[in-house]
Amino acid sequence: MADYYKNLPQTVRLVEVAPRDGWQNLVEFIPTKTKIELIDELARCGFQEIEVSSFVNPKAIPQLRDAPEVFAAIRSLPSLVTAALVPNRRGLAPALAAGIGKVVFFISASDTHNRKNLGCPQSETLSEIGAMLKDVPEEIPCRVSISNVFGCPYEDVIPFASVKRLVENLAALGLREITLCDTLGVATPDQVYDFSSVLKRAFPAVDFGLHLHDSCGRALACVMAGLQAGIDRYDTAAGGLGGCPYAPGAAGNLATEDLLFTLDKMGIATGIDSQSLLAFARRQSKITVSGGSHMLAFSQSCG
Repeated sequence: MADYYKNLPQTVRLVEVAPRDGWQNLVEFIPTKTKIELIDELARCGFQEIEVSSFVNPKAIPQLRDAPEVFAAIRSLPSLVTAALVPNRRGLAPALAAGIGKVVFFISASDTHNRKNLGCPQSETLSEIGAMLKDVPEEIPCRVSISNVFGCPYEDVIPFASVKRLVENLAALGLREITLCDTLGVATPDQVYDFSSVLKRAFPAVDFGLHLHDSCGRALACVMAGLQAGIDRYDTAAGGLGGCPYAPGAAGNLATEDLLFTLDKMGIATGIDSQSLLAFARRQSKITVSGGSHMLAFSQSCG
């Protein structure tokens, strides 16, 4: 392997987000029974963590209105963390009652996007996260995802100083797992490397991850930059599904199979079985048309 790649992580953690981020924009409701079967199948692929659903207002995201029923029925595996996105205190109580394995908070690096997505300024969301942290039992881990880190559909470029200040405020609340999200899919590899490197040095106690959308076709290149910076945790979605309803122009997530195939070929371990993932994705593609052509191409050229 070339010297350029000698310092890459030997193992990488992939957090599968298709059931939450991938399915949330689908117009046709996926039956609860089918969701449970799909998530159980996905769990058998070897993921350490899956974002199962979100406890948001059902009127905002009707597809995920059955989150309590899904969490109650999915198979419990000792090695699997089942996470849920929780926007506010109204969603926290039912999420905890449903038996989620991890709470995922979210906040935007863009105040404008935060107001459109969560209905309040960034400062209010920060206070809400602080209040929710006090209500989460000690044994349940928490993560926060920061959206629009690398660019915003409303404010364009977000100054890095603003991102760093937000990370500092979140770390001060006690959060030790933070995901940097390229919600619009506009990040460039040099930007990802610079942001990640500086933040890792400034906050050594924080476990940083990346959530990359592939709007401009640069997501995989940005992963390589993230690996160079020492980031070893990535959100991905089988079939490349996903997109934020409050980020106009955002395309799907980085496809799990694309990154898995690349890491496998590079000798970087993930613990995920590629053939099981392909079987899952083929079944998913019968339900979500947008994932079908991608998975067929992958199975023919890379599988």
